[in-house]
Amino acid sequence: MNGNNKTFSSDFTLAGLFTNNKASGFLFSIICAIFFMAIIVNGVVIFLIYIDPHLHTPMYFLLSHLSFIDIMYISTIVPKMLADYLEGERTISFIACTAQYFLYMGFVGAEFFLLGLMAYDRYVAICNPLRYPVLMSHRVCWMILASSWFGGALDSFLLTPITMTLPFCASHKINHFFCEAPTMLRLACGDKAAYEMVMYICCVMMLLIPFSVVIASYAGVLITVHQMKSAEGKKKAFATCSSHMMVVILFYGAALYTYMLPQSYHTPTKDKVFSVFYTIITPLLNPLIYSLRNRDVAEAFKRVLARCL
Repeated sequence: MNGNNKTFSSDFTLAGLFTNNKASGFLFSIICAIFFMAIIVNGVVIFLIYIDPHLHTPMYFLLSHLSFIDIMYISTIVPKMLADYLEGERTISFIACTAQYFLYMGFVGAEFFLLGLMAYDRYVAICNPLRYPVLMSHRVCWMILASSWFGGALDSFLLTPITMTLPFCASHKINHFFCEAPTMLRLACGDKAAYEMVMYICCVMMLLIPFSVVIASYAGVLITVHQMKSAEGKKKAFATCSSHMMVVILFYGAALYTYMLPQSYHTPTKDKVFSVFYTIITPLLNPLIYSLRNRDVAEAFKRVLARCL
């Protein structure tokens, strides 16, 4: 630590999500239940898609990797938060904070891109079914997956060094439940112009571009569905699209608030609430909306149970 009372590496203190009141235990139980349910449900989806040949299609291939990403990025945040509550300890070392930041940005960045490309998959399946085997071939699926991971990794490798090499002010108290990018920026001292420029560019790439692909894809799907003659087909397709859009808007909307709104619109309470939506709730909603409500997955689950019994 230098004479200006700043440092590049020291322990941080997380304010956490649980306050010292009577509701803390109840909130802890809810978060704990959501975490374990998310791990189990996503794990079941991955297992079913892997073991059942009927689910070896491009859509389920992408869904299995979405579940894997959800497991990984909820696991970078929630276990530490739960352990801190049980132990009554809220400190996190500089190295652990950097690792959490790096992993979280990579996984959530990969999900931003993957959800956008999955919306394109649905557009092709519904609007161009005859060309679907060509447009969504095995090679294309692997390219989609590789581009999603590349986008997430690029985000981590760009933002982590810039953020974590800034000098941090003396308090070192993170008013959040994990080392999230905007919160870390508020703690930093010195010139933040380079960080803010890179953050803005990354957010445009990570959020606005995939979100635009999602909106355009589902708009095309809804137009095609509207032209269907079957009333039952319309109703089913609209119900599926509306549930998908609900999860996507929840996920991207919370992230857009976190990363793209000016700091004057932010408060610690709002930041925590919006972060809960896309870091804790979404990993549970994704498999419930995308996979387990699907008839093919339900039938695969029944076949697996029949084998075991």
